[in-house]
Amino acid sequence: MEERKNEARYEAMLNQLRLANSELSAALRAAEEENRAKSSFLSNMSHDIRTPMNAIMGMTSIALSHIDEKPRVLDCLQKIQTASTHLMDLVNDVLDMSRIASGRMTLTEEAFSLADMVHDITIIMRPQAAQKHQAFHLEVGQIYEENLIGDPLHLRQILVNIIGNAVKYTQEDGTVHVTVSQHPEQEAHTVQDTDRRIWLDFLCEDNGIGMSQEFLQKIFEPFERVNTAAINRIEGTGLGMSIVKKLLDRMGGTISVESEEGRGSRFHVSIPFAPAPAEERPLPAGQTVLIAESMDSRAQQIAEYLKDGGMDPVRLQNGMDAVTWLAEAQYENRMPCALLLGQELNDMSALDMAAHVRGLAGAEFPIIMIAEADWVQIEYRATRAGVSAFVPCPLFRSRLYAALSELTSKAQRSRSDHTGKPLDYGQYRLLLVEDNEFNREIAIELLSQTGVQIETAENGLLAVEAFENSPEDYYDLIFMDIQMPVMNGYDAARKIRQLPRKDAESIWIVAMTANAFVEDIRLSKEAGMNEHCSKPIDPDRLLEILRKRLSYNQ
Repeated sequence: MEERKNEARYEAMLNQLRLANSELSAALRAAEEENRAKSSFLSNMSHDIRTPMNAIMGMTSIALSHIDEKPRVLDCLQKIQTASTHLMDLVNDVLDMSRIASGRMTLTEEAFSLADMVHDITIIMRPQAAQKHQAFHLEVGQIYEENLIGDPLHLRQILVNIIGNAVKYTQEDGTVHVTVSQHPEQEAHTVQDTDRRIWLDFLCEDNGIGMSQEFLQKIFEPFERVNTAAINRIEGTGLGMSIVKKLLDRMGGTISVESEEGRGSRFHVSIPFAPAPAEERPLPAGQTVLIAESMDSRAQQIAEYLKDGGMDPVRLQNGMDAVTWLAEAQYENRMPCALLLGQELNDMSALDMAAHVRGLAGAEFPIIMIAEADWVQIEYRATRAGVSAFVPCPLFRSRLYAALSELTSKAQRSRSDHTGKPLDYGQYRLLLVEDNEFNREIAIELLSQTGVQIETAENGLLAVEAFENSPEDYYDLIFMDIQMPVMNGYDAARKIRQLPRKDAESIWIVAMTANAFVEDIRLSKEAGMNEHCSKPIDPDRLLEILRKRLSYNQ
């Protein structure tokens, strides 16, 4: 009996030793794998860093060789700034990989422009594709919200990483096609407007070398790279897709990959964002805009944007037809408010047509060029030909509206000046709501220079009473402070919007406040305010608001 107990104890000890030995072996293998991964990382990390570094060094060289051409140097500096920002983000994420993996990566929540984001990505990626003579296409699909709230730096890192891989692993003369679009949250009708989410859809397709089904199973693991002779000649760390996946997990997004060796790859990313308040711009609603564009898809997109903005588009494909149409319109006193000029026309160059139109329509007529061209390369010739402004492609609604708003407003003011009748707001009346006497005095001084009639209230309650006791359409505009005694500006705006009178909904209410953060702008919008003017008051911003609200009524 005792002998059997001893054998059992001996067998248990052997099992413990075998287990310990197995654990030690596993730990050794893990340590060896980790060391190999670190060695691979340190030897291959140059590619991801060199991508923006090449842009920085290349643009620096171009700037130095064109030091006397201010527009060219300025463009180079802007591109260097974009690439430098990306480089800094990349270095930070590489150095903090362990922090990302542990879930301690902090995401920011700030307002950003999707149009600016796409433009930055194009600046970074198009030159790299051009170096390999690749056809690089970036298109914009259905966009519901151009202004979003989220983490723009990490979003740009995700998209640049995926596109960069497509360019890197696609042969010369290959094709990389990128589409950016949005779709609303499927259950948006069940949530409050403030909780609404817009999903950003990003699709990147290439006809490059592709990946095996085996590698697709581990594509998001750190330091993993395909081990082939073709791939080994391409620099890289193997960290990029791992970082992309971890960031997307933190942002609540998804990523899917389809690939076939020798046929190319297809990446689909979808990320939710909250919409940010958009800046409202005065558009020439009801007026005609002439489109001269031979590309059907581009012309259709422009026309849809114009119709959405309340304008009437007229599209012609030939430059001579457009010049003839404008000559007849001028003779019959039905000139359009602007010309939107494509990059290519069927019968003449866009710049030749711009020169004809400028001579016909005069110096103030807005001519806006919409093209994929590098504006810096053509700016000198374009401005001499008479082009007033440039809107880059892929085309976003906000950029088109901004150019139209600025140029048509400028042309209108110029026409007023030429008639000897400067803009005067003496026929309008506004209510200035401000509890601080000193701030009230400053605002009155700035506003009184426009001739506008000014009445004041010292708190929100008095403002509501003044509006309620006045005839309908008595006030044309209300400037509302936020932090006030008795009743704050948010509550006052809500009270005014709830009054049972027609002008309670249409009266413009502008937040004039020291609360200038994105959250403050959002709160003012939710309270029913139309605009936001931060303190200290900028006179130009004040005049801009008056023009947006009052000029088109003149």
